[in-house]
Amino acid sequence: MACKATPTWKTLTLSKVHVVLVTPRNPLNIGAVARAISNFGFESLRLVDPYRVAMDEARSAPGAGAILVSAREYATVREAIADCELAVGTASMDLRESRLPLDRLEDAAPLVRGTPGNVALLFGSEKYGLSNDDLSFCHRLVRIPTRPEHGSMNLGQAVAVCLYELIREPGTYPPAVRRQAPSGQLDRLADGLQQVLTQVEYAQVPTTLHKLRRQLRRLHLSPKDAQAVQGMLRQILWKLGSKLS
Repeated sequence: MACKATPTWKTLTLSKVHVVLVTPRNPLNIGAVARAISNFGFESLRLVDPYRVAMDEARSAPGAGAILVSAREYATVREAIADCELAVGTASMDLRESRLPLDRLEDAAPLVRGTPGNVALLFGSEKYGLSNDDLSFCHRLVRIPTRPEHGSMNLGQAVAVCLYELIREPGTYPPAVRRQAPSGQLDRLADGLQQVLTQVEYAQVPTTLHKLRRQLRRLHLSPKDAQAVQGMLRQILWKLGSKLS
């Protein structure tokens, strides 16, 4: 009987990484991103609320490949990364202050390789980048080191550089990382916590959801731990005369 080949770190990285474009507007950029995904052997492109005309033009362009044809569309970032254990955003810290851990690209790559489950790499729109709401779904941020005089990169270039760093032969194999609760499970926890805070009339509920998302991601909860917390929230709401929505 033939032995089944053991997947390498590179095979696993290629299959689990999902490039997520948030509100892309330019069909040429969408096409360039799809080409970069194909160039480096990755498979998955996800688009959040893309400009309809741009998406249709990109898919109908001569030479549009399988990546564009199979790209999946979502209404929100939350839906696009619900099955991901790690969400890494790309942002320019010149544009906003963020409380998320910020890594150089080469430092973040081993973490991506070592994550057992799905990983989302988020790229914002060409004009505005990722919003504060988008960033609240991320575990970490990465920044490609560029010179201050010309810090912004074309969307297709940024994706290509990030994907190249992921497949570049690492000096050492990454340490084993335990399974983490996927983003969808963490977002349900954040919703439940917000519901509890509303029930007890916590004063800052309207501004708390982003903070809850960030805090839950910093806890690195396993799926089992997240399920246990969900059960606690359900019991608390039952005592308060309500139920988890």
